[in-house]
Amino acid sequence: MGQRTSKSDVADQGALPHIRFSASEEGPPRASERRDSRQELRRSSIYSTIDLVPQLELYANSLQGRQSRGRPSLETLRRAFDVVTDSGHDESQSPKEEKGPVRFGWVTGVMMRCMLNIWGVILFLRLSWITSQAGILLTWLIILLSVVVTSVTALSVSAIATNGRVSSGGAYFMISRTLGPEMGGPIGVVFSFANALACALNTVGFAETIRDLLQEFDIVMVDQTNDVRIVGVITVTVLLLISVAGMEWESKTQIVFFLVLMVAFTNYFVGTLIPASPEKKAKGIFNYREIFISNLLPDWRGPDGSFFKIFAIFFPSAIGILSGANISGDLKDPATAIPKGTLMAIFWTTVSYLAVSVTIGSCVVRDASGRLNDSLTGNVSDSCDTLGCSLGWNFTECIQSQSCEFGLANSTKVLGQVSGFYYLTTAGVIAASLSSALSFLVSAPKVFQCLCRDNIYPYIGFFAKGYGKNDEPLRAYLLCYFIALAFILIAELNIIAALISNFFLCSYALINFSCFHASITNSPGWRPSFHYYSKWTALFGAVISVVLMLLLTWWAALSTFCIIFFLLGYVAYSKPKVNWGTSVQAGTYNMALSYSVSLSGVEDHVKNFRPQCLVLTGPPNQRPALVDFVGSFTKHISLMICGDILMVCPKQTRPQNATDCLVKWLNKRKVRSFYAPFTADNLRSGARHLLQASGLGKLKPNTLVLGFKTNWRESSSESLEDYISTIYDTFDSNYCLCILRMMDGLDISDQFDCEVNEGFEPDDPAENNDHHSPERVDAVSDGKPNEQIKTVFQNDQGKKTIDVYWIADDGGLTLLVPYLLTRRKRWRQCKVRVFISGDEHSMEEGRKEMISLLKRFRLDFHDVIVMTDSEKAPLTKNVSRFEDTVTPFRLKDEQQDDTLPQELRQRSPGKISDKELEAFRLKSERKVRLNEIIRRNSQNTALILVSLPVPQSDCPSALYMAWLDTLTCGLHCPTVLIRGNQQNVLTFYCQ
Repeated sequence: MGQRTSKSDVADQGALPHIRFSASEEGPPRASERRDSRQELRRSSIYSTIDLVPQLELYANSLQGRQSRGRPSLETLRRAFDVVTDSGHDESQSPKEEKGPVRFGWVTGVMMRCMLNIWGVILFLRLSWITSQAGILLTWLIILLSVVVTSVTALSVSAIATNGRVSSGGAYFMISRTLGPEMGGPIGVVFSFANALACALNTVGFAETIRDLLQEFDIVMVDQTNDVRIVGVITVTVLLLISVAGMEWESKTQIVFFLVLMVAFTNYFVGTLIPASPEKKAKGIFNYREIFISNLLPDWRGPDGSFFKIFAIFFPSAIGILSGANISGDLKDPATAIPKGTLMAIFWTTVSYLAVSVTIGSCVVRDASGRLNDSLTGNVSDSCDTLGCSLGWNFTECIQSQSCEFGLANSTKVLGQVSGFYYLTTAGVIAASLSSALSFLVSAPKVFQCLCRDNIYPYIGFFAKGYGKNDEPLRAYLLCYFIALAFILIAELNIIAALISNFFLCSYALINFSCFHASITNSPGWRPSFHYYSKWTALFGAVISVVLMLLLTWWAALSTFCIIFFLLGYVAYSKPKVNWGTSVQAGTYNMALSYSVSLSGVEDHVKNFRPQCLVLTGPPNQRPALVDFVGSFTKHISLMICGDILMVCPKQTRPQNATDCLVKWLNKRKVRSFYAPFTADNLRSGARHLLQASGLGKLKPNTLVLGFKTNWRESSSESLEDYISTIYDTFDSNYCLCILRMMDGLDISDQFDCEVNEGFEPDDPAENNDHHSPERVDAVSDGKPNEQIKTVFQNDQGKKTIDVYWIADDGGLTLLVPYLLTRRKRWRQCKVRVFISGDEHSMEEGRKEMISLLKRFRLDFHDVIVMTDSEKAPLTKNVSRFEDTVTPFRLKDEQQDDTLPQELRQRSPGKISDKELEAFRLKSERKVRLNEIIRRNSQNTALILVSLPVPQSDCPSALYMAWLDTLTCGLHCPTVLIRGNQQNVLTFYCQ
């Protein structure tokens, strides 16, 4: 319930290393101070030489090339001394700085990388076919719809990336640090896997290009499918070697790929302007003619001939917008590079995709035979009515027989055929495919490495290790390599593209939702320097991403959701020990604050009554049984506050690390409770203040829970008065009251070898006299507070009974507590027996009346026992034992005189005069008799609840304490003395 310590018990907090003190703060500087550099002196505040001015080192965890430094604590600043720091070494002795890791700017690190990823295999191998299927107009719609999703996501990424320092981990890092590990962990797994799939996608695209190139020269290794697999395996192995070589080599390789792509683009656009030769015309290429009009509208063909299936195939081309963010740990300034580079990459790639789709749709017909003799000059036909006829070519035969091998709808090599030099476009395809594959092969391991280092999931820590100055995740590279290898063996580009779309759309949805959620929580910590975003556009991006997932391939979307929810459920269950200051925490605070304020305007109603408990536990780990008992009927139901009254001399609060340790103990025990330490001169004063000040609005305690003062006979009169006065104050505050007594006592502080509150000493003082030594230390700071000692309330109670002795009507709290207990799994099989007072003549009538009342209360208590012998006189030996109990507290004859009771109580607090003992004799005997009945009926029960007698103002403290002792003595099971505040807590009305 409380704890008394001396000032020496509290460890000094915030002490700085290597310090010396001078007698006065304003005194002349010492020689050691003169040795400090002029720069260090400038960093001191004008208020004090130890009070520092604002500087970057105080806000950064670590800065490269500088020693981390902490500001002095308030305790240090309040001391009447001057602290002088001693660095202990000169700057000249500092070790030589090693060459730092390679860092990239926004052009090479973000924009170029994103552009290379977006200019992937879809651009060269599928865009012409998509244009033939969807037409120019719908192709533009597909492109712009993809751009809307990616642009909104890019704005959200920019906002998150500029709201503080972004480390490595890309999308996973942003989502996890915004929404927490519950959402970050699943998306980290899915996003890493999606990047590995994207690597396989682009590698297969490259392998198809090489296969087709070899077939032009009549070279076939095995067959079409296996040739793709062989080339793909060799390619991804080479890319792995480049990645393992380091980011510097990877970056140089990407620059080469970028230059090749620029040449390929130039070659293509120049080729659209060069007049077509007869060979090109035979393949359906006619430059800018009336073809544009005929290709405006869609011409759906085959099983993939629908808008959303075409969109599913195209969308992976836009997924490269996170390539720069994925290597955020390798950027010089991620907050600047990510927004600038990503948005510029989206703009230029969008322009290029639109330009390619409209130019290819303006120059090439959908179907062509490739035969030179289909020219109308050599084959005139009256039945020719196709577009080629107006251009001088008759492709009717191959169109009708569906045997055309050329044209937009039939060939994947159209861009190369249109180009000025075919093999330059082939080089562009190779560069686009390899650059994207290489980028994804680098991104996936870096994201996965960050996930592994956060220890959210088990058994993956092996992949967290980094090597070299750039901390390369070599083990994660190998894992990504084998995943990509497995999907390369599928060798089907469209299948992989459909799978990958869902994973990236899911990632985009969560990124946008992260930005939206962080914005609506109004957290002061949400201050992105990128202002060109809106929470509503972020929400739109999240919604449209989910809708597109379902419209594209609903079965893949549902599978993705199942994977996400499974991974999320594991993280929610395991509760990783991380604290990233997420928007979820901010949102929880906002909701709690809003609901608390709204509850303040709602009047209390008996149907919503909950026993909200203030439990005077002292350090909770010293009285685990008291904590477990209250937690048994308040968890997930009502408020519980563990009050710890600190009686320290002089007054001093508990160190923060000790408070945090006790909160961790409660969390580890899975007790849903607040911990409230309070400094006071004595138990009564502290309890009184806690009764008045605990809680917030309607979330305020209405029940005080105490442990029984087992050693009350050996306690000082002041300690006893403190305890009884606390009970008086509880009733005066209109609180309900519970007092728990255990056979072996509640206090286990002797197991911690610690100092305890003098108002609540250990139960056996003879064994614990050494606990009053001032040299003892607090139990919460000796390294043992997290020891979880099992109590009877953590056991399965089986089919025992809970016996309720409802002696006095207190409003129903005596019945409500056992009902709440039986809702718990450990107490569910227990049967509740209700004992009431009555006489033999009306016993059955009283029993039926009580059963009727319980039935109306819907408590499901059916076993009612009427005590007809409660008015009988107790046994003589038990009365004698009671008298022996109060004998030490009786006044001697010479002390009684004719003094008034009030004066007598002031002169001898806690003592009992003969007159008072005689006046309360009948009440005392009834307590003795009730104890006899309880011991006879309830020896082997799980729990006993007895109505607590309300003390009268003229009742001596020692006598009242003797009544409580008598009621509960000789019982081997936990006993609760309980009393409501005489207001209804149960009702059988609906309103």
